[in-house]
Amino acid sequence: MENLAENNVIRFTNITKKKDVLFANFKVKGIKNGVVLSASISVDVSALELHPGDPLEKIIESCAKQGIKEFKKAEFRFEHDLPANLGVAQLG
Repeated sequence: MENLAENNVIRFTNITKKKDVLFANFKVKGIKNGVVLSASISVDVSALELHPGDPLEKIIESCAKQGIKEFKKAEFRFEHDLPANLGVAQLG
């Protein structure tokens, strides 16, 4: 599992606390049909009715499943509000 991009997995990175809310953080990388995907997913632990006292394995697994579920449902849009005077040299 050295190359995360080749096996399309979600990898747990850490748990952070922001304003009294715990987030389980994950990194996702994948390659499919010439497209390289990279994303970070943070899941609110309390939104899944989990508690800080629950076993870490349960928190990670539940949050990973929820993160994947929501990521798959996401409908991404291309931001096309480019300036009208954008030249070719400015694209790179």
